[in-house]
Amino acid sequence: MRKRLLGAIALAAATALALAGCGSDDDGGSGGGGKKITIGIKFDQPGLGFKDGDKYSGFDVDAATYIAKKLGYSADQITWKEAPSAQRETLLSTHQVDMILATYSITDDRKKTVAFAGPYFVAGQDLLVKNDNTDITGPESLDGKKLCSVTGSTSAQKIKDTYANKVNLVEYPGYAECVTALNGGAVDAVTTDDIILAGLAAQPANKGKVKVVGKPFTTENYGVGLPQDNKTCQQITDAIKDMISDGSWQKFLDTNLEGTGYKPDASKNPPTPAACG
Repeated sequence: MRKRLLGAIALAAATALALAGCGSDDDGGSGGGGKKITIGIKFDQPGLGFKDGDKYSGFDVDAATYIAKKLGYSADQITWKEAPSAQRETLLSTHQVDMILATYSITDDRKKTVAFAGPYFVAGQDLLVKNDNTDITGPESLDGKKLCSVTGSTSAQKIKDTYANKVNLVEYPGYAECVTALNGGAVDAVTTDDIILAGLAAQPANKGKVKVVGKPFTTENYGVGLPQDNKTCQQITDAIKDMISDGSWQKFLDTNLEGTGYKPDASKNPPTPAACG
């Protein structure tokens, strides 16, 4: 009898430890005894991560919800937290979020402080210009131009690394501010990933006013950002594979990018997630 009791206690302890590897036990969650998971997303990227009142939408949101379900969390157990580009590493290293899906490019530099599962999508950096602009056809035609990007993004860093001597880079906290600056004539172009630009260009306020140049000049592997001490990388990698194989990946993409005219690079998408390091 005593052995059975000790065995049951050990099993319960092991289960609790496994659950503690991801998420938190904040009050207010439904089911699972209030268990919740906090996921970082962008709030200003239509079609990817977008907040409208208390509603969240986009490809990253749908992918995150799918992955969370595979980890044992229902949609109403997710707490969404804004993850601006410049704050993503801090949010993960300080455990303010359990994971981040926010058009987060996997880079060697970022791997020094955070872990990644994925990629789950491959994009490419491009340019957004006014609809009547014929001068800017790619990064090579940016001499003396004012170019807007977001602080802490790989897009901004690429410009600094490669085109700093020819481009006047202006950095804002978010892409909406960049597009406002473009429409107002304060900058000549906006740069970030093509899928982000397509969503911004398709917004009612921007439609017909701006266009994507359509000549990507980088490869951006979007990963799920995780704390380095995470215990969930393999589960998330398996979830990404399932999302692709069961058709959910394509469904999420089609639904969220409908009307943008955007077509992902079929030679790179859907991607094959890398092994967890």
